[in-house]
Amino acid sequence: MTRSDPTSGSIGVSAIGSPLVSVVMPLFNSATTVRASLESVLSQTYSHLEILVVDDGSTDASVAICREYDDARLRIIQQGNRGLAGARNTGIRHARGTILAFLDSDDLWLPQKIERHVEHLRSAPAVGLSYSRSAFIDADGKRLGLYQTPPLHAITPELILCRNPISNGSCVVMRREVLDAIHTETTIDGHSHSAWFDESFRQSEDLECWLRISLRTEWRIEGIAEPLTLYRLSGGGLSANTEKQFASWQRVLQKTAGYAPELISRHGERALAYQLRYLARRTIRERQPRQGAKLVHEALRRYPRLLKEEPIRTLITLAAADLGVVLPRRLYGPLEAAMIQITGLMQRLAMGAKMKRKVSVPGSVSGPPEG
Repeated sequence: MTRSDPTSGSIGVSAIGSPLVSVVMPLFNSATTVRASLESVLSQTYSHLEILVVDDGSTDASVAICREYDDARLRIIQQGNRGLAGARNTGIRHARGTILAFLDSDDLWLPQKIERHVEHLRSAPAVGLSYSRSAFIDADGKRLGLYQTPPLHAITPELILCRNPISNGSCVVMRREVLDAIHTETTIDGHSHSAWFDESFRQSEDLECWLRISLRTEWRIEGIAEPLTLYRLSGGGLSANTEKQFASWQRVLQKTAGYAPELISRHGERALAYQLRYLARRTIRERQPRQGAKLVHEALRRYPRLLKEEPIRTLITLAAADLGVVLPRRLYGPLEAAMIQITGLMQRLAMGAKMKRKVSVPGSVSGPPEG
């Protein structure tokens, strides 16, 4: 497949002068969180939306909760369970907007989220995929004071492979033209259907899609510095989930190597180390320090330069894992809480300091700059 070129970057507009944004929300047994997620969409300052809730075979009260809302913009589409990629593909298939946004049914958006991204795409015609930084919330929706603060510019396939700056699927808003450029066909129940996310993946489908966009199109990927997405952290069955996630991530490498072998050959080991360190942080956060220590030490064994490339983050992960193994919980708990507070404070200070140094440029997107 050849790399496609961006068009002029124009955004189709309605009679009122605003592009229609199609919000795709996959739904599967999210009765405890979907109300807050849906209300965060209905409360957007940008109102020219259609909201496609794709029920992926829920067996709880999720769909009934969504049907309580009397809003002409809301449509509920039901299907048998096909996973997150399958639900997104169904939503995209039914979408009428020239811009698409994705929100998982346990995450939230700040009210100005869509407005900021529409401004971003209008001001940057070569940008096809716009994402925001995210703030973490816990299972109860409480902010943790921690953020995902990835790079926002010069997003390359190597960076996506090793660091995935886009971070999570709920922070993405993109032009329909980008999806058209990576369109494929898949067979469902004996019938051919359009597909954009690879439905053979039940995890890592986001990363696989972002890599295809970066490698097979000329569209730029760029971020907004404001943490406009609230990303929910939840535990449960992490050990088995970590193994499945790592296996799925390795499948992404295998698929990508089929059409971009040089990328995987040059950066595969480095990407593997970063992924192992990421999984180590997840297991440590879920009170499994022994597994976390094993993962982070394996990352350093495979790619020792990890310590040189990102010394602070790597040393913090090592310390958190090793201290979690040797210290009793009554001592480690307060230390962990203090480390979280310090990390959050450092993130906020860094974002605030760079906001003060921002130079206003005509057509730029408001908010703090890259941190």
